[in-house]
Order: sequence, then structure tokens, then C-alpha cells
Amino acid sequence: MSTNSETSITKLILIPSVITLAITLLRLVGELQNWAPAIFNKAPGGGGSILGISWLPLILGIYFAWKLLRADEAPASAGRVILFAFLGIILMAAGGFVAFGSTGPSLDAPLRLIAGQLILIAAVAVQFPAWRKLFKVLLAYAFAARIPVAIIMLFAIKGNWGTHYDVAPPEFPAMSWFNKYLLIGFLPQMVIWIAFTVVIGALTAGITAAIMQRGKATKPVAA
Repeated sequence: MSTNSETSITKLILIPSVITLAITLLRLVGELQNWAPAIFNKAPGGGGSILGISWLPLILGIYFAWKLLRADEAPASAGRVILFAFLGIILMAAGGFVAFGSTGPSLDAPLRLIAGQLILIAAVAVQFPAWRKLFKVLLAYAFAARIPVAIIMLFAIKGNWGTHYDVAPPEFPAMSWFNKYLLIGFLPQMVIWIAFTVVIGALTAGITAAIMQRGKATKPVAA
């Protein structure tokens, strides 16, 4: 990747990443201070709290597509982007089932856990050929969004802060804090949520590209 490409990606994700970090920190402070539960829900997984970052890929896929199309960096086929995104969704579902089944996170079946993570990584990888520049942007944003959460969860789980960043799902087996972090912190943030961000972002980006390119003979550029 050239220096100009790297700079372009940095500029594209800078403001979205800062906004994402601000939401993450506000959510943490709100839970530690016991602010309104409807907004700062401490339940495992966040309990559908209004304030969160999981919905951002839906919006940012549109934003990134708009910015790339304005810069004449269109995909060869918007339909292909959408198709590969749906393939990614199928792979994410399969990876989650293989890794966790119906029992939830566990270290009792390490081969299943590893296989599931590899399928989730494949869900990310298949997005690359459809729109390479978008893939690089989404992947860079995904890590910028999720690395801070993974760091927060490390300290929250070790310190038992009582937030959704460290509360385990119901009937979660007793284990060391590090194994708990691995199962509900590191792997979800660095694999599952990375995959979700890239795949869902690609889906809304592909739909955006299809709408913006409708009726236009947009010449694709080299990926």
C-alpha cells in the first residue's frame, strides 16, 4: 500500500474513530456512575442499550461508500459487493455456531473454538475482492473501534468493575479472569466484532454504491 493510500485511509477513518471512542468512553463512565439504565445498561452484552457502537457500521458503510465514490474509487460492481456481504453474513452465522453452538463461550472444545474463529476471519477476507479500498477502510476502522474496547474489557474483567464490559452471560462457568477475558473480551472484540463491522459496513456500502451509480456509467478505478 502506498503512503498516499495509507494517508487517505487515515483521513477517512479519523473522525469516525474519534466519535466511536468518545461513545465508548461515555458509555463506560455512565455505567460506572450508575446513570440511566436505559442508556447505560450493564447487562451482559449491553442489553440493547441506546448508547453503543455496534450500530455504527450500518451508518459508516454508507459514509465510507459516499466518500470513496466522490473520490472516483468505485467498485467494479456494486451488486458483487452486496453479494459478498451476504456471503459474509452466512459465514459469520456459521462461525458463531461452530465456535459456540448453543452452549455459549467455552474452552472445553478448543478445536471448535478455533475453527469458528477461522470461519469468522474468512467472512472478513471474502469482502476484499469486491471493493478493495472499502475493505481496507472498514478493516482499519474496525480495529480502531474495537482495540480500545478490548483494552477496557481487560481492566474491567480483571477489576470486576460491574459494567457490561466485564459481566459474563448467565450460567457462565467459573474460570480465571484471563480465560474469561479471552472468551468474552478478546476473541469477541478482535474477531467477532471485527467481522461484524467489515461485513455489515460492506453491505450498506454496496447498497449505497448501487443507488448512487444507478443510471450512471461510472468508470471503476484500479483497486
